[in-house]
Amino acid sequence: MQKLAQSWLVLEISKNPFLLGLDAFLGEIPIFLFSLVGGVVADRRDRRIILVASQLAQMACAFLLAGLFAFGVVRIWHILALSFVVGLAQAFGGPAYQALIPTLVRQDDVPKAIAFNSIQFNLARIVGPMIGGLALTKLGAAWCFGLNGLSYLGPIVTLLLIRSRFVPAPTRESIAGSLRKGLAFINGREAMVALIVLAFLMTLLGIPVIVFLPVFARDVFRGGPDIYTLLLVVSGAGSVAGGLAVAAFSHHPRKGKMTLSLLLALGGMMTAYALSTYLPLSCVLLFLSGAALMAVFSMVTSLVQLITTDDMRGRVMSVYNVAFRGGMPFGSLMAGALIKWTSAPIVVAVEGVLLVALALYFLLVHRKVASL
Repeated sequence: MQKLAQSWLVLEISKNPFLLGLDAFLGEIPIFLFSLVGGVVADRRDRRIILVASQLAQMACAFLLAGLFAFGVVRIWHILALSFVVGLAQAFGGPAYQALIPTLVRQDDVPKAIAFNSIQFNLARIVGPMIGGLALTKLGAAWCFGLNGLSYLGPIVTLLLIRSRFVPAPTRESIAGSLRKGLAFINGREAMVALIVLAFLMTLLGIPVIVFLPVFARDVFRGGPDIYTLLLVVSGAGSVAGGLAVAAFSHHPRKGKMTLSLLLALGGMMTAYALSTYLPLSCVLLFLSGAALMAVFSMVTSLVQLITTDDMRGRVMSVYNVAFRGGMPFGSLMAGALIKWTSAPIVVAVEGVLLVALALYFLLVHRKVASL
């Protein structure tokens, strides 16, 4: 809900696609800068408590933004600054969250757990925009932000109720020393390094297809919040389908090759979507792109989780988080700057072609991921 209202209002207030990209950049760059420290903390402290603190910070930002809109004093810099604070909270919550999931299930069920986690996240992307679009058009932006703030209460209560198998061992080691051990663990596994590079590049090139949906809604399909909501819901529905497919095929023996084949399909679908100007066809292509995008993300995350250990999981997932989430702000900022000089369809189409080239490189040349 908040993402829908925030993205649309940034574009409406500023009339500048670059600021839409900048908002996404500021929401993600703290993850790139601080996740490594967050990973060390996740291996030393109760991951549930770290997550509760992260959720509380994000809830406070949502309520503050709701108040600013309700009193009519919001400015672009308010939105940008709060995006940065939310990103900072996620920099510590993200590694703890990703490290917590495998400790709640058996090793064999890790891919399914990650897939179902992706599904619940993307169900929110379907339900949220539907409610958010209605709230934005009928009640105003303040309701979107206020309801989002209330939604954090559920996860906070749940986190306080669950129990994890992981108990951090006492240590006097410095944060820098712990981080060096985590990096050495990653460096000793070539497939892990390849997966982390792949995570950065696929988000750098793949996420703008979602970030710039408001631009497609306004400039390509000549619509407003209703068309933007439709595109978000279609993309989210595709993501749920992709997550279900990953859960169904979680025991596939050639996970690496399947992941790269899905990446190849994602690039092709993105390019076709960018070149389409017929809304029904674009919705079909966006659905398929959303499915491929989520399937690739889930598979890569599963592969990383399966080749790490519990004591290193926070640090490994923090490095992965830096790569995975770090590609998002740079991709959004880069695409926003390029769209200013060309157009959203051209930029997204080129990025789709580059994803195809990336998949072919890892399939045919650097085969460490394909062999998993």
